[in-house]
Amino acid sequence: MSPVFVRSLPFGLYIALLALESLLPDWAPGFDVRWLYPVKAGLVAFALAVLWRHYTELRSYGLPFKHLLLALAVGLGVLVLWVNLDAAWMLMGEAGKGYNPTDEAGRIDWLLVAFRIAGAALVVPIMEELFWRSFLQRWVQQPDFLTLDPAQIGFKALLVASALFAVEHLQWLAGLVAGLAYGWLYIRTRNLWAPIIAHSVTNGALGAYVVTTGHWSFW
Repeated sequence: MSPVFVRSLPFGLYIALLALESLLPDWAPGFDVRWLYPVKAGLVAFALAVLWRHYTELRSYGLPFKHLLLALAVGLGVLVLWVNLDAAWMLMGEAGKGYNPTDEAGRIDWLLVAFRIAGAALVVPIMEELFWRSFLQRWVQQPDFLTLDPAQIGFKALLVASALFAVEHLQWLAGLVAGLAYGWLYIRTRNLWAPIIAHSVTNGALGAYVVTTGHWSFW
C-alpha cells in the first residue's frame, strides 16, 4: 500500500465523520450527535489496527527515559498554553458550546466522558501524529519521506506542517504552538512515540481539566 495512503486514511476518515456531525442535526434531528464521537474514535481505531503493520515508525518503542520525560513536559506545557490561548482574536470563528456531556439537569454522563477522553488521549494522538508529523512534516522536506531521518527536517517543513495543523483547530494560535512543540519533539527525539505521548498527555489532561472546571468549549 502507498505510505501516503495508509497514513492519511485514518485522518481522512476522522475529518469525513467530523463533517457528517455538522449535517446530522438536519438529517436525523432526533439523534444525539454526542454519541457520534465514540463512533468516530472507534472507526479510526479500527482503521489504525488494520493498517498497523504498515507503520514502520511505530513497530518498536525504543524511547529513552529522558525523552519520555521530555515528552511528558512538552505535553503538559502545551496544555497550560492551550487553556490560556483562547482570546477572541486567537479563535478561528466563534467559540461554541463544545462537547458538553451533561443532561438538561446538569448531570454529567460519565460514559460520554469516558469515550471522549479515551478517544482524545488514545486514538487521536496516533492518528494525527502519523499524518501531521510522520507523513506531512517529512514529506514537505522530502517527497520520499520514509527514507528521511526526522532529525533532518528543516524549519520550513516544521512551520508548514504546524500552520496546517493550526487550521484544523478552532484555537488556531494554540494549535500552531502545539504543532510546533510536537514537531520539534519529533525532530529532537527522532522517534514518533515522543510526540504521540506528548499529544496524549495534552489531550488526556485537557479532558480532566474540562470535566473539573466545566469549560466545555475547550472540547
